Amino acid sequence: MAITLENFIKLANYYNQTAMLMSAICVSKGGIAMENYVGRFYAADVLEYVVEYGRRLMEHNRNLSPQITDLINRFSAQFERVRDLTTPTQKPIHEMTLAEFEKVMNI
Repeated sequence: MAITLENFIKLANYYNQTAMLMSAICVSKGGIAMENYVGRFYAADVLEYVVEYGRRLMEHNRNLSPQITDLINRFSAQFERVRDLTTPTQKPIHEMTLAEFEKVMNI
């Protein structure tokens, strides 16, 4: 995929639609908290991809508008809050300590 502003906007819109859908699911299932929803891992992975794509876009295109740069920075800040939910840092459940398992499951 070519690194273009149009593709970044498509990815950002996809992430936003995914987050809105997950929020609606949480509400329809009785108001469970987003941090307790199992899909939070997928959303963190998608956000990681959006942030990495934005970083590469900034490297390839030095003439981005301030609004796009601000958007990339906001996604980066949001990702920092959920970085520990992304797939590469997770161990299989049978390899986790009790404390790690409780953190992942929000117990």
